[in-house]
Amino acid sequence: MSAVSDRLPAFPWDKLAPYKATASAHPGGIVDLSVGTPVDPVPELIQKALIAAADSPGYPTVWGTPELRDALTGWVERRLGAREVTHRHVLPIVGSKELVAWLPTQLGLGPGDRVAYPRLAYPTYEVGARLARAGYEVYDDPTELDPRGLKLLWLNSPSNPTGKVLPKEELTRIVAWARSHGVLVFSDECYLELGWDADPVSVLHPDVNGGSYEGVVAVHSLSKRSNLAGYRAAFLAGDPQVLAPLLEIRKHGGMMTSAPTQAAVVAALGDDEHVRIQRERYAARRDALRAALTGHGFRIEHSEASLYLWATRGESCWETVAHLAGLGILVAPGDFYGEAGASHVRVAFTATDERVREAVRRLA
Repeated sequence: MSAVSDRLPAFPWDKLAPYKATASAHPGGIVDLSVGTPVDPVPELIQKALIAAADSPGYPTVWGTPELRDALTGWVERRLGAREVTHRHVLPIVGSKELVAWLPTQLGLGPGDRVAYPRLAYPTYEVGARLARAGYEVYDDPTELDPRGLKLLWLNSPSNPTGKVLPKEELTRIVAWARSHGVLVFSDECYLELGWDADPVSVLHPDVNGGSYEGVVAVHSLSKRSNLAGYRAAFLAGDPQVLAPLLEIRKHGGMMTSAPTQAAVVAALGDDEHVRIQRERYAARRDALRAALTGHGFRIEHSEASLYLWATRGESCWETVAHLAGLGILVAPGDFYGEAGASHVRVAFTATDERVREAVRRLA
């Protein structure tokens, strides 16, 4: 066990503990804007679907029910503009973080292979490469990477932590480059429905992939769009030649979404109204926090999508974390996401309306 755990970096969130203690000691209580976990209720129609499927004594299937696969293919075509999507093009997963962490291993990568991801990125991309004992590197422009030995290229648009959105033309260029070099592209699109100043585009759109899913897979999650982080509900869509062996591996590993969760996903993907309502909540919180932060001397960069504001005061991110903790506000230091984030903090706008109002009051 120690041989596996020794491959991993220190868990970054443990470093926030003393700052969380400081923020928690504030007379008005902590305003936690660090993790970005949903706090609003699970929509009632989704809860009802979960409850209706609660009597599920048998094992669920890894590939999901036909109803679930219909819901996945229908949503991918309706929302992402994908075409001719069949059940072979989709695969349910047990939350997107599980997939990110174990994908290099499930793809059979190891020493001598390389995984690449953005210079500022979700730390689990690196963790996945480390678990597989593969090499890993960061990029600003992936087409400038040496393609030799590069087996997996992670895209992330909208970005966590910056909220940056890759334009359609940029995605098209990257996909064409990756295909020309036989590099598999996995596009983490978990924040795609949360575009504010830009309209994010999926790699599954025919304008990006030329009408072919060869070498391209998108990762989607219901955690943020439907407040289902506690349900662990996500899915893959794309190249069936990639998904078929992943399905077989996951069958052997028992990596199956629970039957009640599968029913809840069907309900969630079939309803757009709850997504609209949740977007309105987040938009109001985003506007309030953005104005308060800029008024407090911060500069907001990128942040055109996702659930975060990428903010800086031109100082060490840990100085900023300490300053805000003194106000009872906890944020994530930018260097959690790479050395390039050393002067930024990530501010989530997933707190309740009451806590956001309190943060705005303190920043004023």
